[in-house]
Amino acid sequence: MLVSERIGQFFLESDSGRDRLEFTEYGSGDKWVVLLHGLLMPRRMQQPLARALAAEGFHVVTLDLLGHGHSDQPADPLVYSMSAFAEQVVALMDHLGADRAVVGGTSLGANVALEVADLTPERVVGIIAEMPVLDNALVAGIVAFVPPMFAARFLPITVNTVRKVTRAVPRGIMPFWIGVGLDTLDHRADSMAALLHGVIFGRIAPSSSRRKRIQTPALVIGHPTDPIHPFVDADMLAAELPDVRFERASSILEWRLRPERLNDAAIDFVTSCWERRTKVRRA
Repeated sequence: MLVSERIGQFFLESDSGRDRLEFTEYGSGDKWVVLLHGLLMPRRMQQPLARALAAEGFHVVTLDLLGHGHSDQPADPLVYSMSAFAEQVVALMDHLGADRAVVGGTSLGANVALEVADLTPERVVGIIAEMPVLDNALVAGIVAFVPPMFAARFLPITVNTVRKVTRAVPRGIMPFWIGVGLDTLDHRADSMAALLHGVIFGRIAPSSSRRKRIQTPALVIGHPTDPIHPFVDADMLAAELPDVRFERASSILEWRLRPERLNDAAIDFVTSCWERRTKVRRA
């Protein structure tokens, strides 16, 4: 089933200036779903799931959070934080006139979805959290992201050279996930250093005590043998949330290369969230 796709933008005013954020809409209607990407990755990584959900009648939006994809990439670490990302999602919903939505994401996006549910619980119909990054991911996260942060800060020529080389590769002839990988490397050194600094040294997610208060239905997906996104973090989150479905992926690649099973799980979950919302409204 073909669905409409539209690229849009909106602007956020803050103490640091005026920032432009870009998004893509799939489908139409008032059953909204907001999908968010992983750290440094573009919103395009959520395109396959967005199309699958839109084909089932949902109005899906994918957003490039500040510092990612085609949104502005300021070189100020103070503008990057989980709470700021959550406020950007709420601003997107306000811009689109979406009173409520299922909010989901991968890695960074999963944590931001939790932040949105903590910030504005009345506006979140459901949460999809794939590979949440919580307490047990701290060491692996530092090992994975501190070296590129230092390289971007003190050896910017390395990051800028990689960006220049990858930009020269035409995306149209590349397989989808290779294109997403190339887009992930498309960061200026100064903005990449600021983004990683803000994320690494800021609050990772709502605290455990706050997560336990989230009453929103949630779908949590965990991956075994993934040190940056330890399975134990997904398992812990599933135990903390009072209304949860838990899916164990075979690997980090299952939803990328063999998406049918997890797509079906996501579609069923989103459908149940909106059905429950409809029953509440009628009551």
